[in-house]
Amino acid sequence: MTNGEHKPRVSVIIPAFNCEAYLAEAIESALGQTCPPAEIIVIDDGSTDGTAVVAQRFGSLVRYDYQEHKGIGGGRNHGAELATGDLLASLDADDRWVADKLEIQLAAWQANPAVDMIFGQARQLRHGTEWNEGVKDSKYNGSELMAGMVPGTMLIRKDDFFRVGLFRTDLKVGEFIDWYTRAIDAGLKPLTLPNLMLWRRVHDTNQGIRERQSVTDYARVLKASLDRRRAGSAGPERE
Repeated sequence: MTNGEHKPRVSVIIPAFNCEAYLAEAIESALGQTCPPAEIIVIDDGSTDGTAVVAQRFGSLVRYDYQEHKGIGGGRNHGAELATGDLLASLDADDRWVADKLEIQLAAWQANPAVDMIFGQARQLRHGTEWNEGVKDSKYNGSELMAGMVPGTMLIRKDDFFRVGLFRTDLKVGEFIDWYTRAIDAGLKPLTLPNLMLWRRVHDTNQGIRERQSVTDYARVLKASLDRRRAGSAGPERE
């Protein structure tokens, strides 16, 4: 990634749709990183609540951009297109990073220059008392953590993100699984660290809960992945 001559600039992308209740906490966790990002971009995905007011309250510390509603994949795509950093990190508007998330990942990347994308661990906490108490406790039993193969723990080169391609916007759920399988098929090498990096807030308006009826999207993602692999293993046609 670097030889010590160039410190990579990290762009943080926060897609937000009607998240005024949680957005400030997400932004504060990005601003409070021990290794601060170069920029924080909030993509307001057609919100009808006070999301814009919350984002704009941070002034020049946050770049705010509005778009018509395209879904979370469309929000991440637009943020990546606006980003000026070398590396991209995404944070959902209702989640929160631990304070040294970026510092740990940048150090790991410097030690593993052949890696293309770095993930970490996540812990799911229910909104309310468990959330308030859980985010204050920095000591976690490893069994409580889950491998965070999710956008909120990923750090990736911007060039590699665009080499894989944008997130699909025709899926209500499973857009990251689709993108990740395309990344692996394209030869990107992942590394998952054992460190806690993300608190995921569980509440009744989570995307996966709102879109229960769209579970067939997962089947579409699986079929697309299988089709790509079949096409790649078919080899040249014989005359």
